[in-house]
Amino acid sequence: MSKKVAALIAAAGRGTRMGPVSLKKQYHPLGDRPILAHTLAIFQESPLITDIVLVVAPEDIPYCRRELVDKYGFSKVGEIVAGGESRTDSVYQGLLALGANTHTVLVHDGVRPLLPPGLIAKVVQAVRTYGAAVVAVPVKDTIKICDRAGFVAQTPDRNTLWAVQTPQAFSYSLLLKAHEAARKSGLAATDDAMLVEALGQRIKLVPGSYENLKITTPEDMDLARALLKRRQ
Repeated sequence: MSKKVAALIAAAGRGTRMGPVSLKKQYHPLGDRPILAHTLAIFQESPLITDIVLVVAPEDIPYCRRELVDKYGFSKVGEIVAGGESRTDSVYQGLLALGANTHTVLVHDGVRPLLPPGLIAKVVQAVRTYGAAVVAVPVKDTIKICDRAGFVAQTPDRNTLWAVQTPQAFSYSLLLKAHEAARKSGLAATDDAMLVEALGQRIKLVPGSYENLKITTPEDMDLARALLKRRQ
């Protein structure tokens, strides 16, 4: 039985920071296709990825099947899974949909459509060596830690700070164990790496790209359009 390398695309968010629009951000047009279609295409075209699980809001499943998977021929998407109340819940549901012979899983934000394809190979190699790896970039700005009153409490050394992106890659068994432990303990996390860290697992940082932005605000959309136009 082959060892599968699966991509889990988390796209169940509501996108409230995009403003009062009726269309969720992952379905906004970017160039000639929706943001999420660009994201799926990166993993569809990677020879390292054997399977894709797409996690979306329950009410979006028919739309995604019709307007994304079937329309653009994303043959690697084997499952479209209903997400949960939080991102962590959604990723867990996606993990349960993967086959038992999955060896490695890459969790990626559905609204990061400009991931340089070469980073997939780098993060897969890192996870094979270290068991857990995340794409990240050094922060450009000085970061301040503030107190509850809104005053600067501390300035950490910028040279030690990295902004974590996706994909975040793990051995499948490790990530599933981390999610199950978090569900039992009630641990809340903003990314999957935090759950794996809680198990005491060291995580390798893989230098990423500043173009691998997460589209969250209208300003992000403007930048993404400019970057896509430059690539084309």
